[in-house]
Amino acid sequence: MFKKLNWLLMILPFALWGSSMAAMAPLVKSGGAEFVAVLRLFPAGIVVLSAVFLLKRPLKIAKVDLWWFLAFTFVDGTLFQFCLTKGLVQTGAGLGSVFIDSQPLLVAILARTLFGDPINPIGWIGLILGLGGIICIGISPEVLGHWFLMNKEASELDLFSHGQLWMLGAAMAMALGTVLIRFTCKESDPVTITGWHMVFGSFPLAALHVFRGGSLLPNWHSFDWLLMAYSTFLGSALAYGLFFWFASRKELTSFSTLAFLTPVFALISGGIWLGERLQLLQWFGALFVLLSVFLVSQRSRLWEPINSVQDDSLQRIS
Repeated sequence: MFKKLNWLLMILPFALWGSSMAAMAPLVKSGGAEFVAVLRLFPAGIVVLSAVFLLKRPLKIAKVDLWWFLAFTFVDGTLFQFCLTKGLVQTGAGLGSVFIDSQPLLVAILARTLFGDPINPIGWIGLILGLGGIICIGISPEVLGHWFLMNKEASELDLFSHGQLWMLGAAMAMALGTVLIRFTCKESDPVTITGWHMVFGSFPLAALHVFRGGSLLPNWHSFDWLLMAYSTFLGSALAYGLFFWFASRKELTSFSTLAFLTPVFALISGGIWLGERLQLLQWFGALFVLLSVFLVSQRSRLWEPINSVQDDSLQRIS
């Protein structure tokens, strides 16, 4: 029972992120990218720090972690949210989520290099399937036809538009943030770090919004504010608190690969809120994503029987 609950809590951040993408998509166009990013960070950080205070956990950041905290705040707070909201202006929730969630591949390589996290052949097969899945989910059949069939009619399609490049930037920022949390929490509480990095990460975004002459309050209806509240308190405060708590304790490659589920949740919620619909190719992509998560998260268990069979075969030959 405890293991099932643990798995549900590990998946919850990605479900909240995926649905938040659909919630924020119409807001960034009317309220501005920087304004939405500030609202997603600052109030959520206050909520997280309030929870830390009520739970009587340490609110201070250890001096040894301070410089890592500043780097983590800029990369995962300011830079990631800026790229995310800028990308949402020109891409849909599902497509934007697809490009962001290429980051587990970067995390796998960084975690292998820095922490020695093992990636056996089963894991690499899972990562490749996951990448193929998010490509099927987010890239139009016309573009795929151009790639594989060399259809000249599709040659003018621009795959890497400005919005998609912003999303790739967000993916790199998120991957670096996932790795940096290990260095930032040597003596500091990861949930505390999460709260403070949201608060301080929002300051440069607020300054940029004011510098560009953005309005203090956009012309939103009550439902728009409800969507923003969902993105802030559930899609940011709760999701980031859980994510970095697990990221500081779990093996990074397996955990970060669950991010492949985010586009699935984004497309489901986008279909409900924004009228987005899955095509046949996207359904195949969703199946690849689920298979990818299974293979990477269970790669050690799946690889051990193969090694055992090989060892038995060698012993019989000898």
